[in-house]
Amino acid sequence: MSENEKLNLILEGIGEIKDDVQGLKEDVQGLKEDVQVLKEDVQGLKEEVQVLNEDVQVLKEDVQTLKEDVQSVKERVTLFEITLENETNRNIQLIAEGHMNLDRKLDEALKELHPNTMYHLKVNHLDGEVTKMKRVLNMA
Repeated sequence: MSENEKLNLILEGIGEIKDDVQGLKEDVQGLKEDVQVLKEDVQGLKEEVQVLNEDVQVLKEDVQTLKEDVQSVKERVTLFEITLENETNRNIQLIAEGHMNLDRKLDEALKELHPNTMYHLKVNHLDGEVTKMKRVLNMA
């Protein structure tokens, strides 16, 4: 094989290598573009996650407020139940029992009913207030 033939073979090999290198460059350029697209997608996801984190924080605050409101409502309902049970129901019962005497003369019924009933109503009211105070002190 002559020197020219050897040089031609080498040049052909170099040409093929150049073609392969050019192909690799094109592939690398494609990969760079794909990586850029991925970077943009990741940035978009990061922004969306940030928005979600802010929304979750707002929801946590709202839930905390709701918990506090529910606790307040529970306490108020408990106080209403105590008042209803200890005061209102007793007072209604006392008034009803006092009115069973209406078969007697109206004057006699009023004389007997008025002082005792008023005292019982006042005692029931004070009993209810003491119960409420005990409940508040137990919660503190």
